[in-house]
Order: sequence, then C-alpha cells, then structure tokens
Amino acid sequence: MNSRAIAALCLADLLNKGHSLSALLPIYLARTQARDKGLVQELCFGACRWFYRYNPIIQALLAKPFKPKDADIHALLLLGIYQIEHLRVPDHAALSDTVEACRDLKKDWATKLVNGVLRNFLRQKDTLLATAQGSHPKWIEKAIRSHWPENADAILAANNQHPPLSLRLAPWINRQAYIDQLAAQSLVAKPGQMAANSIELETLVDVTSLPGFNQGDLSVQDEAAQLAGELLPLKDGDRVLDCCCAPGGKTLHLLQAAKVDVVAIDVEAKRLTRVRENLHRAKQQAKIICGDAAKPASWWDNKPFDHILLDAPCSATGVIRRHPDIKLLRKPADIAKLATLQGDILEANWALLKAGGYLLYATCSVMPEENTQVIEAFLARTADAKEQKIDASWGVEQSAGRQILPGQHNSDGFYYCLLHKQK
Repeated sequence: MNSRAIAALCLADLLNKGHSLSALLPIYLARTQARDKGLVQELCFGACRWFYRYNPIIQALLAKPFKPKDADIHALLLLGIYQIEHLRVPDHAALSDTVEACRDLKKDWATKLVNGVLRNFLRQKDTLLATAQGSHPKWIEKAIRSHWPENADAILAANNQHPPLSLRLAPWINRQAYIDQLAAQSLVAKPGQMAANSIELETLVDVTSLPGFNQGDLSVQDEAAQLAGELLPLKDGDRVLDCCCAPGGKTLHLLQAAKVDVVAIDVEAKRLTRVRENLHRAKQQAKIICGDAAKPASWWDNKPFDHILLDAPCSATGVIRRHPDIKLLRKPADIAKLATLQGDILEANWALLKAGGYLLYATCSVMPEENTQVIEAFLARTADAKEQKIDASWGVEQSAGRQILPGQHNSDGFYYCLLHKQK
C-alpha cells in the first residue's frame, strides 16, 4: 500500500478514536515496506505537530467538512500540505502521490477533491501560510503563556522541534571514552548538559547497532528524564519502589545506580512488556507488578520502602516535541482530573515510605496544577513531609521543586520535587 495511504489510516484512527501514535504506529508500520517506515512515521508525526496550523486552511478550502468515515481523506490533505511545506518533496510529486493514495484507500471519488484542494493550496500557499493560526490548541498556548510568560515563545517553538537522540550511559562506562569510540565510527556525539552519564548524538541512528547496546551499556532516554536516577540518595541494599514505571527506562537506571531491590508497578499490563524487555537486555531484575498506584492495598506486601520514585501520570505537556499527538489528544478538563489523581497516588505511596526515606515526585508536565500545586497541597496536609531542596543549576526553581522547560538544555520539559519523610 502507498505509504501516504498507510499514514492516512493511522491518522484517521487517531482523529476518530483518540488512540495515540505510540499505540497506533507499531500496527501500521507492520504493514509498511522497510524502506518506507521512516517516511510513514515522519508523516504521522508532522501532521500532528502542525495540525492546528493546517486544519483551518483545509476547512477554508473545502466546500463542506468531512464526515467521520472519511477521516482518512481529511488526513491525506494534512499529509499533503505537510509534505509541501516541510519535506524535500517536489510539489508535483507530493500532490500526485497524495492523490494516488485515494485509490489505495478504495476512495476513487476523492481523487478529484484532494487534487483540487492541494492545487488551490499551492496557488495561495504564501497567503494562506502567512495568515495561518498557531501550531498548538488555543487552550494549551493560553496556559503556557499564562504560566510561563517570559518563556512562552521559546516553549512553543521547542515543542515543534525534532527531539535529539539522547542516550544514558551505564555508570561503568566512561563518557568521553564512549564519545571517542563513536567518533571512530564517524558518529558525532557530545556530553549532556545536566545528567552525569548523558550524551547526545548529532544524527539519528539505529541504537541497536551502537556498541554496548545489547549488553545494557546504554539506553535511549531524554536527558531530563535521566535526572530521576540521580536525585534519589540510593545506597546498596535499599528497597526502592518505582511507581508508574513503564516503559522502564528509570527502572533500569535505579538498578544500575546502586545494588538495590526494586519493586516496579504500573497499571497497564501491556506497557509492562517494555519494562521486562528493558531489564532483560541489561540483565537486570526487578519485581514487576501490574497494579493501581493509588490503591497499594491490592499489591503491597506491607514491607516499607527506603525510597520511592513516583513518575506520576500527567498531561505530558513537557514532551510534546516527542509526542506531538498530545496536541490533539489532551483536553482542558484533563489537567484537573490528573492533578486529583496525582494527589491521590502521592498520598497512597507516602504511607509505604520508611521514616527517613525520600520520595521523588516527577512529571513530564509544564502545568503548575500538576506540579507545584500538587506538592504544596500535600505538604500543607502532611505533617511528616518536608521538601528537600534540589541544589542544581538546571531548570527553574519553583516554590517547591524545580521545573525544566521544553528546550532548556536541549531537553524535554520535566518537573522534580524531592520529599523527605521526617522521623
């Protein structure tokens, strides 16, 4: 099948059913020829990244909106405009390939419509793009401008960038020696700006081909996320809870940082497969449990933990550059619901922590409702909880915790707050 048609079907599922690209892409890439997999992924990500820029243009060029059953044709128009503006595809080729995809979708009737709309777009391209709306849903842009007025333009721009390939080296790997090893293979890498074992590659490569990958010497992980394994004061013999652990990058980091016993829980059984794969590759073991973090009575063995990493479920508004479908999938009402859930999980997990232990609260959100406000409310009602200030130069210090904004240090947006349970 035409790669544009496959990408259109994937996007139609997202538009109609609200499924995420991370769930959909493996299904559709399995139907794609090897040489076209990168293109299909790029088309899907690009159409989501610029949906709010292109969709009003498409609506203006259409006589009437599409019905849900024709979301694939709607998606084709998004893909066509994305190719014309962003990919090195000649206009005539982008147009003809997109029109041809209608036939692969068994919708020959749409060839004339797609051809007409894209030709109209090409004729009016400069005017249409000059007056196009922003690339974010209005509520997200408004929230970012409200919460981060001085940084808003930089955050919105960072959200539309392609993320770098960031790697976390295992503690026993010398960072500079590994960078030199890559250089010998004509791969350019540089040290990260925040995490001790982070490196960033200049070009995208198949990570499975990198030296040491299959032995667990390195993992793909954004540099901001790598800080989670550094901020907890782990020592050999500690019992650690990794709460909301999937896909397992932080679980592996905890296990490699010290000789600790890790209990890793997540509510989604499917996502725990990735956790097991990550640990198996690096020959590490943890007790993996499918369970609800907010209801530990169903899975906890009543043995308290020395430390807890709580990577709380959140809006993921700090990782839009990696998951641009967040722009389409997240809704304004989600923020308050998530904040309530975060407070519930924090409360439930605090009871599992030993006196004297630490809980690291983390999200990949830039919304204070999910970060500082959750922590401040928890501290106000919890007598034995005290914030342990994070002494760092990265991010922005908050009334509680530190916030890394998208694009700062060329990393994702992340929030961290370290809590100490008083004896």
